[in-house]
Amino acid sequence: MSEPMGEEQKLLEFLYAAPVGLVEIDASGDITMINPHAMKHLLPLVGMRDAGNLFSMLEGCAPELRNMFDDFTADRGTICDGHRVAVDLGRCDDVDPKVLACTLVKLDMNRAIATVSDVTVQVAQERRLKQAETWFASLLNDVNDYAVLSITAEGVVVSVNASWEQQTGYSREILIGQRLAHSLPLPPGGGPLGAREQLRRASRDGWYLDESWHSRSDGTRYWCQRLLAARSSADGNLKDGYTVVLRDVARQDHGADDLRRLLTQDHLTGAANRSHFQQQLDRAQRASVEHGEPLSLIMIDLDHFKRVNDRYGHPVGDQVLIHFVRTVSAELRPSDLLARLGGEEFAVLLPDTEIDKAVSIAERLRLVVADMSVTTSTGKLSITASLGCALAAAGQDLVSTADRALYAAKHAGRNTVQVTCAEWLAA
Repeated sequence: MSEPMGEEQKLLEFLYAAPVGLVEIDASGDITMINPHAMKHLLPLVGMRDAGNLFSMLEGCAPELRNMFDDFTADRGTICDGHRVAVDLGRCDDVDPKVLACTLVKLDMNRAIATVSDVTVQVAQERRLKQAETWFASLLNDVNDYAVLSITAEGVVVSVNASWEQQTGYSREILIGQRLAHSLPLPPGGGPLGAREQLRRASRDGWYLDESWHSRSDGTRYWCQRLLAARSSADGNLKDGYTVVLRDVARQDHGADDLRRLLTQDHLTGAANRSHFQQQLDRAQRASVEHGEPLSLIMIDLDHFKRVNDRYGHPVGDQVLIHFVRTVSAELRPSDLLARLGGEEFAVLLPDTEIDKAVSIAERLRLVVADMSVTTSTGKLSITASLGCALAAAGQDLVSTADRALYAAKHAGRNTVQVTCAEWLAA
């Protein structure tokens, strides 16, 4: 008897000393074993949720894991491998948002094991490497020509090559002395980031790469890859300017839509996922600062949703979430972004929107949610939602500010809209 116990002790020591998080669960997600490394990553995410169930622990940042597990019909096998889980939201500093990687393997009909590890640094490196890979791949095929601009540290164009005229149709002479923001003929809507933010990122990372539609002088469009590289001064410390290289390339669309959906949409509802929301929020906040345009956010929580899952089961709860996203999406503008942040928690990002307009939109959403119903085996099911609104302001975390308004809505009796904005409340 002593020998088997000794082997078991060795196994336990290995599990608890392993440099990766290990969690064993049953078919419902209840945890039967968890090592300290996993606890370090997962416990800060629990909040008020069930700390004894893996799916509940990750419900706030990776609600899709439960659905992926339920959709996996084989007796055993890998459900997901290195699935990325974005943890931080609303950060607008230079620190890369925290990202966890989760691998989930089904051992048999009643058991599964998950590994959890911090891949924040790896994700940041992959993003930069992929940008470089995309850029250098364009050297090998479908490149028509390239234009080169030299600009000062303040973003003023000081020289431009002849290929600029061939690529865009615009004269080089009128470009000299112009700022970068006015020198690139972008179509309506512009590129993914404003000129000031592009310069900041190039200064931070050494270079910045993007691709988007550009316009020629005759009004035609072309797909352009643009590299903004920082030039260092003689001592290698200060940036004395930037070089901008633009390439007219054939846009690669095959499989892009499927890949984009996989990377940006929630597995169950089709709303934007947490990672995509973080990216768009970051861009929207920087654009708001650069252009002086208002930016509002609505946080939404479905009232007493746990009761729905407990009474009707998760399949019915999933139907409610899908119907909710379809209902709300129909009420939003093309520029708005609806995202699923956690189990029953959603956010609506409203670019170029003052707080009074955001409150009006939130109230309309509250009404359409209260009017919707989902058919179940026991009859019609109706729900309500609590909503919190906030306006972006300097020195404030927009997500946290909207969260406070949502918290106030819950404590005001739910099925209501609350606002965190001193100017609006005083009006």
